[in-house]
Amino acid sequence: MRSLVLFPLLFSFVLGQDPASFVNPLIGTAKDGHVFPGATLPHGMVKVGMDTDSPGNHAGYDANPSFLVTGFSQLHDDGTGGAAPLSNFKIFPSANCSSFETCPTSINDRKISRTLRTDGTPEDFASPGYFSTSLSSGVQVRLTATRRTSLQRYTFPPNAHGLLPRINVDITNDGQQSSQGPTITIDPSTGRVTGGSNFRASFGPGHYKAFTCVDFRIVTPKTSPQTVTPVEYGVWSSAGPVRGKVTAAGVLSGSSAPLGALLTFPAVERAPTDILVRSGVSLISTEQACANAEAEIPDFDLINVANAARAQWNDVLGRVEVEIAHGQEDLRVLFYSSLYRSHLSPADYTGENPLWSSTEPYYDSFYCNWDTYRTLYPLYSLHDPERFAQIVRGMINIQQHEGWLPECRGATQKQWVQGGSNGDPIVAEFFVKFQQQAASLNVSAESLYASLVADAENPPPIFELQGRQVDAWKQYHYLPVDSRETIAGSTNARVVSRALEYAFDDFTISQVAKLLGNQADAAKYAARAGYFVNNWNPNITMPDGPPSVVGMMQPRKLDGSFTYTDPRHCSANDPTHSTCFFNPGAVDGFYEGSPLLYSQYVPHDMATLIKLQGGRQNFIDRLDFIIDNGYFDVTDEPGQQIPFMYHYANNPGKSTQRSRQTITQFFNTTVYGLPGNDDGGAMGSYVFFIMVGLYPVPATQHFLLSSPFFPSVSFFNPLFQTKTTIRAKNLSPQAIFVKSVMIDGKHWRSNCFIEWDVFVRGAMIELELSEDPNLPCGVLPPSLSTGGFS
Repeated sequence: MRSLVLFPLLFSFVLGQDPASFVNPLIGTAKDGHVFPGATLPHGMVKVGMDTDSPGNHAGYDANPSFLVTGFSQLHDDGTGGAAPLSNFKIFPSANCSSFETCPTSINDRKISRTLRTDGTPEDFASPGYFSTSLSSGVQVRLTATRRTSLQRYTFPPNAHGLLPRINVDITNDGQQSSQGPTITIDPSTGRVTGGSNFRASFGPGHYKAFTCVDFRIVTPKTSPQTVTPVEYGVWSSAGPVRGKVTAAGVLSGSSAPLGALLTFPAVERAPTDILVRSGVSLISTEQACANAEAEIPDFDLINVANAARAQWNDVLGRVEVEIAHGQEDLRVLFYSSLYRSHLSPADYTGENPLWSSTEPYYDSFYCNWDTYRTLYPLYSLHDPERFAQIVRGMINIQQHEGWLPECRGATQKQWVQGGSNGDPIVAEFFVKFQQQAASLNVSAESLYASLVADAENPPPIFELQGRQVDAWKQYHYLPVDSRETIAGSTNARVVSRALEYAFDDFTISQVAKLLGNQADAAKYAARAGYFVNNWNPNITMPDGPPSVVGMMQPRKLDGSFTYTDPRHCSANDPTHSTCFFNPGAVDGFYEGSPLLYSQYVPHDMATLIKLQGGRQNFIDRLDFIIDNGYFDVTDEPGQQIPFMYHYANNPGKSTQRSRQTITQFFNTTVYGLPGNDDGGAMGSYVFFIMVGLYPVPATQHFLLSSPFFPSVSFFNPLFQTKTTIRAKNLSPQAIFVKSVMIDGKHWRSNCFIEWDVFVRGAMIELELSEDPNLPCGVLPPSLSTGGFS
């Protein structure tokens, strides 16, 4: 439940009428969702939000009120796993300190609870570009942001007992408390605090530097924001605050003691005191952090900044419109909240790359492409191609300077590769959709293709951090589990999972080569896309499965023989309860999913997979077995397509039933409304596509088709200046199965897929729906082996 507490008269928009009003950023902020609910712009670098002492505070915040507030920091990621990322430069308001020297400053001593409503929920409110809360100390907090700067307003209670408002600026306590070599300086006349430190990457071996510049203004009932000289100031460390100390530095190696600044401000007589805090952030220097703050928020006007942020969100969210039926208000909130979360990452760090100088955009927080390439970037194709082009340009620029496209990246640091070189399907998705517009979007086709070939052909020094295990892939056409190169890897070899990703990566490259007229490369990479069959062992059966479930993806050795991994391994039914994450030395061959699950993951050639499994009925039986027996894990991205795979066996009715079941079973609009990590928008974009009745095949012209949840859905593409509408005629709780498809008044040849052209030219797509779940596809969705992508 959300409340308008701390929200009066903030926005110039009429609440309930703009798309941002349908967004609840608090969905998935408890338990395992790791969703960031604070204030940011679409793809903003600064994500200012509340930090709590929850063990699951990967996005800083936890909706569970039993966890205490440790501060309000400037940088976060959304929905990650690994170690807690970012959470840098916490601001903390103290209202009840009897003296400067006794004011608690360390992260454990200062933390405090939130004010609770009568129903026991915290007084937290979130809306696109804005966050507010109330602390048990009586301090009210409002947050908003621009791209690289936050603006925070702390309203202290009336000064009834002579207690002065104090602000703590914490330089060192990121999410991992990993700071090394911090520095801090206080300007006594203005209170400006500048500082920075080295911090540890959250999902890899690297370190990054970050810097901040914090300024203060006081607001009285009779004045606009005014510069104020602090009445007390000083640096604090583990020993507490030292009044009058204005500089300090920590050691660069080893663990560093905490370091921050404490400032005391005059109180307004017999009225609340409002302190505005502006925090600029940079990965370059404190000077640039100050320049960012001064350029982006010169006047400390929180209402204007929040309204400008909301306007940007409305622009993006408003490009997709849904018509709802009676009683679908909650579904609309789920839908727009999912679309909203799809635009939190990757983050626009342009101008903040310390590694090289470039005029190209720089995007970061690819956390990780393995999670997001399936649905996030095809979503951008539909309604945000200019942003997509900027992201692709940034990825190509990274390849030009580092040798390979980024895979998992955070705060400029390479992080662990989970699957293949999964920047490939992202870059290829852009080119397949926007080949004709690439030049006008400043994307070089030559550079784009060179970046793909680099991933496919050039062995990296450490394939765990970038690129692929190329030499083995080209020599053996699979990844031998016992090769020296595999064994030398520092983490789970996951040779089968990576091989399946490599095959799809090569398929996406073949699609780009074909569009460029390079037929030799198109044929070569299409052949490599078929290497997935080399991990298929036809003799494996399920220990608890029906006789029709025969054959499974399995690891292979250098001599070509198969090793055995139990098909239940890494599933909810695994008798050994294995996890299949980055377990050092693991040779089971799989990452985050079971052999049974991965044996369904060949999105570019489902026709061959169906043949390997013994035909359509066996394929359908296997899908049913996976879902009905708990092997379907919606939090494992390679398995997310499973509910839609019945299309390929000419049974689209089951896809419709299973995909809707997925939403009903795993997603809702509460703080517990996600089944697992949001994964940088992967979950949000997945829910979006199911609810509009589409499922993308990345780097192709094709979308699998089902019925939308709403009577109509419209997509506006600002690049083409076109609007495409999917209208579900006679939609009802029972009539959800596609009987026929009309596009601009003409009968379409398939009930199971549509093509990209309808979104380029703008079209009216009318679905005649039926209560009959046994309607066929007509023309089946394409597969590589059937020539469907030729």
